[in-house]
Amino acid sequence: MVTSMTEVQEARTRLNENGRIVIPASVRRALGLKAGDEIVLLVENDEVRMTTARKRVERARQLYKKYVGKGIRLSDELIADRRKEAARE
Repeated sequence: MVTSMTEVQEARTRLNENGRIVIPASVRRALGLKAGDEIVLLVENDEVRMTTARKRVERARQLYKKYVGKGIRLSDELIADRRKEAARE
């Protein structure tokens, strides 16, 4: 039974003849999965990790906030840099 996303948990299922698996309800609840969610599967060292596209975007935003100050828009900085380059030409 999966009770927390921070603990190592195990859930078992079987691969059917069409190559499909059913994600156990306990895992769906732990990951907050709903019908129609986009799932991302990562294969690493003979193991499969599963997450959602939504969670990957959330992680990217957290990393962005960690390295870029509040109120800073990288797109504005890129545009300013391009204008400086164009002015030099």
